[in-house]
Amino acid sequence: MVNLWITCASSISILLIAATVVSAYSRDVTELQISVQHKPTSCTIQAHKGDKIKVHYRGKLTDGKVFDSSFERGTPLEFVLGSGQVIKGGATLIFDTELIAVNGKRPGEGDNGNGEL
Repeated sequence: MVNLWITCASSISILLIAATVVSAYSRDVTELQISVQHKPTSCTIQAHKGDKIKVHYRGKLTDGKVFDSSFERGTPLEFVLGSGQVIKGGATLIFDTELIAVNGKRPGEGDNGNGEL
């Protein structure tokens, strides 16, 4: 019964995460692609706005590369449905990145004689 509830509730979260991933990581994708991995024969417990949801998820780029996974961490995501605690589907994401090293060398440890990479 608990697994059935989690399956029903997690389907909403998975759709939100899938929409975010497809939108944010690929300029080539023109439409959202959703597939159902498991559909229970009956769903007696349904999630509603305000319910506390607990789900496992795996975020992938369009090339299949996993960029985040609660399965691998062993810790499911918990949030209150409808409270804005997760990223909305179709949201544009902006990431800050910092170059740490190239081929194991940090900036200033380059091979070109002047200390630059």
